[in-house]
Amino acid sequence: MASGTLGGVIPLLWAIAGVVLIAVELVSGTFVLLMLGLAALVTAGASALGVPLGADVVVFGVASAALVLLARPALQRRMRAHDADGSVNAGPAALLGAEAEVVEPITGHDAGTVRIGGALWTATALHEGAALASGDPVVVVDIRGATAVVTAASAGPAPSRPPLQGES
Repeated sequence: MASGTLGGVIPLLWAIAGVVLIAVELVSGTFVLLMLGLAALVTAGASALGVPLGADVVVFGVASAALVLLARPALQRRMRAHDADGSVNAGPAALLGAEAEVVEPITGHDAGTVRIGGALWTATALHEGAALASGDPVVVVDIRGATAVVTAASAGPAPSRPPLQGES
């Protein structure tokens, strides 16, 4: 009878360990504890289906290795590529080509301020002598440290080739 009782406790212990690991993952954000928590839940299921006591550790090891080595990198790439709202998020490089609005004028060599996706950035003009007034639409062409380099937004997308004679 003790064996039957132990058989019901082991899956419960694995399930508790899985839930605790997943909960702690919310603090760390590295996805390692998430993968280990999921492996513990897989092991709880395998244990509940009758996997012997020593073999459940092997199930945990294999599931952990597979999740950490295969699922975690894919999840990290996906999280790095997209925010919760679906917008691209890959650091400052993701701002290249982003549309912005001038908040404080940018003149000559004097920096101003632009709003890029709701965030305020110090900005300079790409072309010397360019004057960009408040409210002007601009496009981010480079990020230099904490400063966006912008140019006036064109009426349409930039052509992929030089215009042919007669085209504008």
